[in-house]
Amino acid sequence: MLRSLYETADSSPSLRERKPLIGLTCHHTEAGNSVNEAYSEAILQAGGLPVLLPTEHTTEHVGELLDSLDGLLLTGGGDIHSPFMGRELTREVGSIDVWRDRFELVLILEASRRNIPILGICRGLQIYNVAMGGTLIQDIATEYPKPSIGHDPKMDKEVGCHTIRLAEGDNPLVQVLGVVPGDELMVNSLHHQALGELATGLRALAHSSDGIVEAATALPHKNFLGVQWHPEHLVRQPEGACMRGLFTYLVQEARLYAQAKALHQSTIVLDSHTDTPMFFTPDTDPSHWGDTLVDLQKMRVGKVASTIMAAYLPQGECTEEGHTRAQQYALQKLEEIHKYGSAHPSLARVVSSLEEITSCHKQGLGSLVPAIENGYAIGRDLSIIQRFRDLGVCYITLCHNGDNEICDSARHSEHRHHGLSVFGREVVLEMNRLGILVDISHAAPETVADVLALSSQPIIASHSSCYALCPHPRNLSDEHIKAIAAAGGVVQVCLYAGFIAEKEEEATVQRAVDHIEHIIEIAGVQAVGIGSDFDGDGRLIGCQGSHDLINLTLELLRRGHTEEELRAILGGNFLRVLASVGR
Repeated sequence: MLRSLYETADSSPSLRERKPLIGLTCHHTEAGNSVNEAYSEAILQAGGLPVLLPTEHTTEHVGELLDSLDGLLLTGGGDIHSPFMGRELTREVGSIDVWRDRFELVLILEASRRNIPILGICRGLQIYNVAMGGTLIQDIATEYPKPSIGHDPKMDKEVGCHTIRLAEGDNPLVQVLGVVPGDELMVNSLHHQALGELATGLRALAHSSDGIVEAATALPHKNFLGVQWHPEHLVRQPEGACMRGLFTYLVQEARLYAQAKALHQSTIVLDSHTDTPMFFTPDTDPSHWGDTLVDLQKMRVGKVASTIMAAYLPQGECTEEGHTRAQQYALQKLEEIHKYGSAHPSLARVVSSLEEITSCHKQGLGSLVPAIENGYAIGRDLSIIQRFRDLGVCYITLCHNGDNEICDSARHSEHRHHGLSVFGREVVLEMNRLGILVDISHAAPETVADVLALSSQPIIASHSSCYALCPHPRNLSDEHIKAIAAAGGVVQVCLYAGFIAEKEEEATVQRAVDHIEHIIEIAGVQAVGIGSDFDGDGRLIGCQGSHDLINLTLELLRRGHTEEELRAILGGNFLRVLASVGR
C-alpha cells in the first residue's frame, strides 16, 4: 500500500506550470484552526493550491506571509467585533473571535497594499467592508429597517433559498458567473449580519429582494470581489455550476498576479519621476508607510527597484535674487534626497548610474536617483550644472509651468524665446557634455523641436503623455514622440489624471495603458516607460502610489504583452538611455 502511494507521487508531473497559491483564512478555536473542506475543494477544482492561514495573535509576520501568496480567500465564520467599526456590542451579536478579526483586518490591509486578488465569502465580504472603513448591520432582524426575507434559514447549505438580482451596468459578476445583467440567481443564505454603509471604493453588485447587499466589488480601485452567500457549497450541485466562476476568477487573477510579481522581482522596475522631496521634513522616516505616495515601504511592497526623486522648483522671478534662491533651494533638496536615501542602508541607497542601480537590485536594495525639475535652478550660471552632476543628478527638466532663462514652457508661456534661448542652447550642450539627460517634459513644442535639433545625445520626457489621446498642452504630439524615439530617447508616460483623460473619473490604469500602447504603436516598444509624477499630483484610479505600479503590469499582461516587452517598458528603456549618456 505504501509502495503504491509513493509510486503515485513519483509519477505526478513536476515540471508543469506552478499553480497559484491561494491563502484561506481559518475558523479559530482553542482546539486549533480549520476550514470547511468545501473551500479548498473549490480552489483545487479551479486550478489553484489552497494554503491555510492560521489565525495568529501577532500580526508582525503578515507581510511575509502574503509575499508567498498569489491570491486570498476570506472565508465565512462568526460575527465581527463591533468596536472595529465604531459600534457598541449588542445582545444580538453572536460568536466573536477578536483574534481572528484582528488578524484578518491586518491581512486585508496588507493584501490590498500588495494588490493581491481577494475573494470574500459571507463574513469575508463583511470584514473586507469593515477593514476599508464601512459598517455592518449587526443583526438584520432587529436593525434592518425593512421587513427581511430571512437570511439564516435552517436548510441544506447546498440548496438555494432565495433569489438575488444582479445590478445593471458595469458588473463584473456578469462575466464571472456567465449570466446576463439584471438576471436573478438562486443562492443559499447563512448570515444574520449584513453590509451597512459601504466603504469608500466599494460598490454593490447584487441585492436580495429586501434590499440587502448580496455582492460587492472594489474594482477598479482594488481587485476585490465579495459575495454574501456560500458558493463553495452550491457548486456541489448541478444547478450551482455557475458559481464555479467565482473560484475560477480568483485563481485566474492569482495566476496573473503571480506572473506580474515574478516580473517585478526579476526586473529593474523604475519610476522616472516623483516629487516626493517636496514633502521631506526633519522627521521624515522613509522606512515607514507614510502619507506620501512614495517611500521605501511602498517601493518594497510594490517591488519597485528604483525611483527617480526630483528636486522640484516652482517657476519664480527671473532675477539675480530669484535665481540665487532657486539654486540654494535645489541644492538643499538634493542634500535632503541624499539624507533620505542613506537613512536606512539596509533598505536603499542613493545612486546615479546604471551600474549602481543594477548592483542595488542584485543585493535586494532599492535605489533612489536624484534629478531636478525646472532649469530655473540653473539661473544663468552654466557652472552650477557640474555641481548638480557631482550630486548625482541624472536629468534636468528644462522648465516647469512658465518660461525661464533657458526656454519657453508648454503652459503659462509668454513666448519669450520661441523655443530655446541662446543661453538654453549652451545649457543643452553642457548637459550633453556632462552626461545629464535633457528632459523636455513641460517644454513648449518649439522648445522640444529645438532640443531635438541640437542635442547630440538621446533626450527624455520624464513624465509626459499623448496629446492624441488627451489634448492637454503638457502632452506630446505624435510627431515629437516619434522624433524622440528616432533619436534614441524615451517618453515616460505620466500618471497625472489630467494628462490621461479629459474627465477625471475616466483616468484609470486602463487609460494609462492606452497611452503606453499608443506610443508603442507609433514609435515602438523601445520608446516608452513610466514616470508617475507621484507626490506631484500624479495618481489614477487603481494607481495611488509606488505599491500600485504593479497594476499597470497586470493590465499590460492582460492585453497580451510579452515579458520581454514588459521588461523594456518597466525600466529597461529608460536605463538604456541613461547608459547611452555614459551613466
